Amino acid sequence: MTSSRPSEVHTPVTIVVPCFNEETGLVHLHRNLSAARSFLGQKYRLHFILVDDGSTDNTWKFIGELFGNDRDVTVLRHAANRGIGAAILTGIREARTEIVCSIDSDCSYDPRELAKMIPLLIPGIDLVTASPYHPQGQVLNVSVWRLFLSKTASRLYRLVLKQKLYTYTSCFRVYRRCAILKLDMKRERFLAVAELIAKLDLHGSVVIECPSRLSSRVYGASKMKVVRSVFGHLQLLCELAIHGTWQAVRLRRTRLDSTTVVGLEG
Repeated sequence: MTSSRPSEVHTPVTIVVPCFNEETGLVHLHRNLSAARSFLGQKYRLHFILVDDGSTDNTWKFIGELFGNDRDVTVLRHAANRGIGAAILTGIREARTEIVCSIDSDCSYDPRELAKMIPLLIPGIDLVTASPYHPQGQVLNVSVWRLFLSKTASRLYRLVLKQKLYTYTSCFRVYRRCAILKLDMKRERFLAVAELIAKLDLHGSVVIECPSRLSSRVYGASKMKVVRSVFGHLQLLCELAIHGTWQAVRLRRTRLDSTTVVGLEG
């Protein structure tokens, strides 16, 4: 890590890494986090939180062997698998910094890209998400079914949410911790990733995206259950659409009531 001068002030940042059955990719993760530590450490005081989400392989053992001696790493473990959303939220709650990032353990996004994303979390912004589907983003060697599912979901979320983004399903994000802790999250697995943006949207928070590059994982396999994910997105979209309809009805009634009062007073 590059040494800093006494006069330099480094912004504290926590990076959360959810892990589930990732024993084959942990050396790759360790290498990428070391590179990110050196690169981002020039400006930020980093702390990493690795959350083993109830892995059934040797993930917990290898995490201890690879990261156990790192003073800037905290390792947590779920007793049973709860899902990537739950693991990210566990890390956010455990964090002691206001700026918290989440990255994929397979490093399908380069963690060093956080150097572009963190500065975008200015006052008034509560979440910055990586956006490979942005016109300036890029997708490399990602399976057709995953690309189709994610892009279709994003198009549908654009129809029901105020935040008109290109990508709603990326786990590569920068959060304002205090805004996330206020949310009443119902989901814990992949759907929680989209639900989190939806809940921020309903609370009037501002979410922005940063064009980024998404690559296919090098080690291990995706943990996403396709059928469950499709039905989950549809259910969440229906809930959001219904909520939006009721919001519109209430707003219309309020305006009508205001018009009636003004008419009576006149």
